[in-house]
Amino acid sequence: MTTKHRFRQKYRLEIRERDHPPPHVHLVGGSVDVLIDLETLDTDGAWPRGLRTEVMDWVVKHRDELLEEWRQWHP
Repeated sequence: MTTKHRFRQKYRLEIRERDHPPPHVHLVGGSVDVLIDLETLDTDGAWPRGLRTEVMDWVVKHRDELLEEWRQWHP
């Protein structure tokens, strides 16, 4: 897995090299595992309080590069 960004020194945004479609990233840390679809920006999982806006703003800003890396790992 590749950590793309850290939030609040506890949560990591990851692309997993051996993962399933559709293109997505995981926000993980502690018992948190939120899946973020990079095409639709839909999410699945329980968000830590107050973190959703911060993470989604970052994902939207870096979406193209995240999709590019996903496609490199999942041709």
